[in-house]
Amino acid sequence: MYEYRNPYILDFRNIQYYGEMHQIIKEALDFPDYYGENWDAFWDCLTDMVGRSIHIQIFGMDVLEEKFPGSGEKMLEILEDLRHWHDDRYLHAITVEVVESKEQ
Repeated sequence: MYEYRNPYILDFRNIQYYGEMHQIIKEALDFPDYYGENWDAFWDCLTDMVGRSIHIQIFGMDVLEEKFPGSGEKMLEILEDLRHWHDDRYLHAITVEVVESKEQ
């Protein structure tokens, strides 16, 4: 659980169904088996990870948004909230990079 990786890679380029999105998140971020596969659980597991540097690369954001409008935006919003959590304590420790998937 919560194996440190640098970077953590979320790859949505071949996503087919909505539940797969949370499976990709769970596996890539090494979330526990009890991960609830929803945005509240995403937040809860992310806050358990803080205290070390976290760099997340996201591939296929365009595919994710095309198939499930608003999902990618929601995920980025939560990740940005994490950076500002506890009065910006993690602002420099957490980075998120959206990689253009068309070039990959």
